[in-house]
Amino acid sequence: MMSTMPTTMQSYALTCTDAAGKHRASSVAYDKGSANGRKDGLEAAGATDVTIVLIRPGELPRP
Repeated sequence: MMSTMPTTMQSYALTCTDAAGKHRASSVAYDKGSANGRKDGLEAAGATDVTIVLIRPGELPRP
């Protein structure tokens, strides 16, 4: 008999400073792989201080 292990979903958000110097935070939650991809995209667009933040379900970071 196979035992099943519970799956825990981790959610991540991003904070950054955009190219215009404004502090921003994502308004959606990402899985780890998607958060890393979004971070790369933000940095390519000129954002600085891009940080991936672990969040709880229903929670979003403040800029």
